[in-house]
Amino acid sequence: MNIAQLKTFVTVVEHASFSEAARSMGLSQPAVTMQVQALEADLGVTLLDRRYRKVEITESGRALLPYARKVLTELEHARTALEELSETVSGRLLFAASTTPGQYVLPRLLGGFLKQYPEVGVSLRVFDTAEVIEKVESGEAQLGMTGAEVHGARVEYERLGHDDLVMICAPNHPLLATEAVRFADLVDESFIVRESGSGTRMVFEDAMRHGGVDPAELRVVMELSTNEAIVSAVEGGMGIGVVSTWVADKALQLGTVAQVPEGSFPLVRPLFLVMPRTTTTRAAAALTDYLREALET
Repeated sequence: MNIAQLKTFVTVVEHASFSEAARSMGLSQPAVTMQVQALEADLGVTLLDRRYRKVEITESGRALLPYARKVLTELEHARTALEELSETVSGRLLFAASTTPGQYVLPRLLGGFLKQYPEVGVSLRVFDTAEVIEKVESGEAQLGMTGAEVHGARVEYERLGHDDLVMICAPNHPLLATEAVRFADLVDESFIVRESGSGTRMVFEDAMRHGGVDPAELRVVMELSTNEAIVSAVEGGMGIGVVSTWVADKALQLGTVAQVPEGSFPLVRPLFLVMPRTTTTRAAAALTDYLREALET
């Protein structure tokens, strides 16, 4: 048994896929398979059941998993302690981000950071807001970024940059003939929304409440997991959606969607850097400082 085998095992479990684990680790799929097989041979147990396009952890695998994670965490702590004795910032970190910062904001910024700190490796993964908080809270991710706060979570939030939300509809929608739409006017309209746990949905529902409308009154015809899917559904005339301007901008310019003239939109929502309450690694601290400068408002 060695560290590389434990890391590979944990990564396959987290991705529930040998191919996805290989991609995230920068290895070939056969190499990942061989690492897991060697670990199983050494321990004399089956850790993962391989089925068609699906990987399931066995009872033995579940027993090993917390110990493997603990070993990897302790190793990272040891690496951090040694890094503090030198001037070099190195190591790998997982950055968990919700959809808008993960797909639009962070990718354009991380290139500059990696040029400045070439010995740091960053894995950027996209989750919904609730999952981002969970990843940082559990220590699986060293940093996170969301468009909303989840109150009561054991993490630290820092406002860092902002994102605007727009309400969009098909270009021939009757609402466009109204000069000033109110939330109360929208109760009977068909809405396409993000899934529960999405920051976009949280902020939109908060705005509805402030406008005197219970979000439960909305006629939600569809829940979708991406902003791009919402734009496509709105273009198809299925209803009204609320998405980031990062996502809607192209469709608005092309005229395939239009902006609903509701007075409180665009909604300016802050982006939040999500940090653990424990001491961060030097790599995470360096990335935090870099983002503060890049997104200073």
